[in-house]
This record gives sequence, structure tokens and C-alpha cells, in this order.
Amino acid sequence: MADQKIDEATGTATVGHEWDGIEELNTPLPRWWVLTFYASILFAIGYVVVYPAIPLLSKGTEGLWGWTSRGQLAAETTAGDAIHAKVRADLANVPIEELGGKPELLAAAVAGGKAAFRVNCVQCHGAQGGGSAPGTAAGYPNLADNDWLWGGDLKAIETTLIHGIRSPDNAATRMSLMPNFGKDGILTPAQVTDVTNHVLSLTGKAAPTGSGAALFTANCATCHGPDGKGLRQFGAPNLADAIWLYGGNPSQVRASVNVAHAGQMPAWGTRLDPVTIKMLAAYVHSLGGGEKFTPAPEVPAAVPPAATAAQGK
Repeated sequence: MADQKIDEATGTATVGHEWDGIEELNTPLPRWWVLTFYASILFAIGYVVVYPAIPLLSKGTEGLWGWTSRGQLAAETTAGDAIHAKVRADLANVPIEELGGKPELLAAAVAGGKAAFRVNCVQCHGAQGGGSAPGTAAGYPNLADNDWLWGGDLKAIETTLIHGIRSPDNAATRMSLMPNFGKDGILTPAQVTDVTNHVLSLTGKAAPTGSGAALFTANCATCHGPDGKGLRQFGAPNLADAIWLYGGNPSQVRASVNVAHAGQMPAWGTRLDPVTIKMLAAYVHSLGGGEKFTPAPEVPAAVPPAATAAQGK
């Protein structure tokens, strides 16, 4: 334009406006920027045509390709369900004691069991299966150590999950009853003290006494064994290690002898399907204390487990 003013310093025309003596140069946009801008417009038009983009009254435009994020999700979900269904079918057909010989299937079971554990078990056993945290209520077992009341192989864990611990709605539940030696007057206070000292002596926390050993043999060895290492067929804990479910200091052990504990776990066999329970068992087994499968020992006929087994640890 003929009336455009040219800036003397740069040789560029101004836009023709002035603010307090300040004028703006009419510098052209870089060619690469203009081309990129036009390309973006063309891309946007193509995107609107090909993909769903424009919202309408009841739905959006579908696009020439018919693609939707919901459709993609449905397809991926269907594919995932097919894989999941195959894994579950394979798990249903494999006895759990043979699962250790199938590494890929075992890994899939552990992954599924981890998800089920987060939904059903973390409330009591903690996110990592560590059981009762310091300063919290005792009585929730640590599933990541190698201390097991009823056995730590895959089959034993599965059985515990199916039938629960002292579950009132399951006839085959894991059942053990320890007498209230102090509360019910089976032992005198002095005898309770002697037994407590003997139990503590098994882990070096007290000096052994002859009277305590004799009382232990007469009242406790049937379930816990003469060496105090427990008998799994009764769910009787090992008193000779350093792992305690209800506390291992003198007052806590004495309290357990006085009034036995009777913690409960639901019978998951009526709440979860068999494959989910199998996956849970695989996950618990993988936490660090899992054992190789061994047939469960027979319970001696002369000792009724439902009446004599102790569970104070």
C-alpha cells in the first residue's frame, strides 16, 4: 500500500497504528509456521471426517472408519476375557498339588490370586500378607513367613481357605480347642506360672524348671509335642521358635495359658469359586513361606483333635 510507513531501522512496513509514539511492525509470519498452520487445519478436517468428533443431540458422529474408544475397549475386554477364561479352565483341570510343575500356569494363578487377596484378605492379613502389625490387635497370622499351623504346601493352604478356621458354618472347618487352663481351674495360678516359664524356656526367655516341664508334659505335650514344636494335624503352634501370634513376653504367654485364644477365619469355599480359591492358595504360597506338597499325617485315633488342640501362639 502506498500510504504504508516503512520503519527506517528495519525496512519493514508498520501496521499503521500508533500508541504513545510506539508503532508495531507488520512482520510476516515465517513460511514454515504458515504451512504448519494450514496443515493442522487440514488434519483437523480429516480427523472430524474419519473419527467420532462432533457431539449431536443423542450421540456423536461415528466417523467414516466407525472407530470408537468404547468399541476398542469392548474388543480388548473380550480378548482379555477369552485369555482369562482359558487360564481358569486350565486351573480347574489341574489338581493344586500338581500346580508347581506347571510354571506358566502357576504364575498366572499367582497373579489372579494377588488380585483376589487384595479384595478379600488384606483387611486382616495386610497388603503384603504380613499379618498383625506392631501396635495393632494381635491374632492375624503372617502369611509371608515359614511358620504354619496347619501346613504351608499348596494343598494345605487350599484346604484352609475352603473350610476356614473355626468357621461356624462349615462342618469340615479347621478346628482346634485349647483349654482355658487358668480360667477353668485346670491349673492353679502357681502351676500356670510354671507352665509359662517352661514355654518361655523353649526359646531361652526363662530358666527351665522341673515342675514346669512335668506340667507341660501332662497337659500340653499331647498337642504341642514333647519338644514344644507343635503338631500340624491339630493346628498346634510351634512354641520353640520366635514367632508368636498373640505375643511372646511373659504376661502375654501367661494370658494365653489362662484363657486360650480362638481366632476365626471364614470358610471361603462358600463365598468364592474353586478356581479363585486355588489362585489365592497359589498367591499365599508364593509370599515367602510356601512349602513343597507332602501328604498330611494321619491323626492318632487316641487323640480327638477337636477337643485337645492348642492354639495360643
